[in-house]
Amino acid sequence: MDEPRAKAGPPPAKVAKSLTELANVSRETSARLEAYLDLLIAWNGRMNLVAASTLADAWTRHVLDSAQLLPLIAPSSRRLVDVGSGAGFPGMVLAILGALGVELVEATEKKCAFLRAVAGELGVAVEVRHTRAEILGRNPADTVTARAVAPLPRLMEQTAPLIGPRTRCLFLKGQGVEAELTEAHKIWMMRVTRVPSRTDPGGTVLILEEVRRGPRPVQSPRRGSRR
Repeated sequence: MDEPRAKAGPPPAKVAKSLTELANVSRETSARLEAYLDLLIAWNGRMNLVAASTLADAWTRHVLDSAQLLPLIAPSSRRLVDVGSGAGFPGMVLAILGALGVELVEATEKKCAFLRAVAGELGVAVEVRHTRAEILGRNPADTVTARAVAPLPRLMEQTAPLIGPRTRCLFLKGQGVEAELTEAHKIWMMRVTRVPSRTDPGGTVLILEEVRRGPRPVQSPRRGSRR
């Protein structure tokens, strides 16, 4: 006899309140997110989509962590590209919450199969792209998102084809964000806004705008005059 399959259950009251503050989540949308987590739990037993240790707190670790980007998306955004989507965080959550024109870029075919299954079963309007961002032809998006993909300097190189003068990048980062920014500024110029993470006390959401290649000028040390 098969063992009963684990279920995510409805969001804890604290998470439900936060989701409502972020997106005014309806019961239908909440049920969709719950169904998404149920699929994640089921598929995670067959492939390593997320660390198994995070599933007990998936509503906070994955759903709320992703949803906090929603109010940071510009109202004019009509195309959002989520790079290194993996199990769909943050891109799939943002699409379920109503973000427009969501594309999920993922290099692993098995993970793409999961994302397509979620989109098909839940009726989520996303485009799943089995590729790497860095080999995409240049086609700037309105919004670029990423979570736990790569250190910022490498992530900037990977997402470069997607970044134009009006692109807004929303990157979820951990405690090493300042060191990553220092390295990135050696190659990239950008306007940076830091937003404290709602789910990680040491985390930050980086909002990068007006991104362009070109390091900050390095000032040479003054030399003493020779006699």
